[in-house]
Amino acid sequence: MAKIRLMLADDHTLFRQGIRTLLSAEADMEVIGEASNGGEAVERANEIRPDVVLMDIHMPGLSSFEATRQIKKNRPETKILFLTMYDDEDYLVEGMEVGAAGYVLKDSPSQQLVAAVRDVCRGGSYLSPRMLSQLVDDFRSRIKSANRLPRFATLTAREREVLKMLAEGNSVKEIACDLNLSVKTVEAHKFNLMRKLDIHNKAQLVQYAIQKKIIKIPNLV
Repeated sequence: MAKIRLMLADDHTLFRQGIRTLLSAEADMEVIGEASNGGEAVERANEIRPDVVLMDIHMPGLSSFEATRQIKKNRPETKILFLTMYDDEDYLVEGMEVGAAGYVLKDSPSQQLVAAVRDVCRGGSYLSPRMLSQLVDDFRSRIKSANRLPRFATLTAREREVLKMLAEGNSVKEIACDLNLSVKTVEAHKFNLMRKLDIHNKAQLVQYAIQKKIIKIPNLV
């Protein structure tokens, strides 16, 4: 049976040596190369064509996320497994966005890493149990928050007024003039309503206003 061909990308030599020893002890795995930074990881992956790359998140030079993007572009069949100390949801999301198949924490038991390598090599995905638990807790928290009070109901009358005027295309300065408020006050209302509604740009704001029938789509004849 063909072995899983692995490449290690981490800027700590002793750590790479430890992982090499651990994985090489598995009958179905072999470490065929190493890299100490993102740029080298891309070059080595193109040269040796590993089945799985174990990628650290913080390395010198080219970012690990960009290195992952380039490796996946050059060799879509190569699986990327992030092996990191950071239990950070933002890093996890960014890793998945650039094509990683898994995310393992460095303090995980060795059997979890071995299982992760096998899972992603077979075309699956893997998350460290702690990261998965963190995501589930966050999801539950958001559901509870959403059930407590509808987002629109949390807006004050003034915030709803500013929302309507922004969605209609008025600038902050124009709204301040029409409502006889300072620009800073209108900016504060805008910030609060977008935070409460979890809206991050003008397009989302307009879409929300249309969905809630705060403004109407003009009839195009």
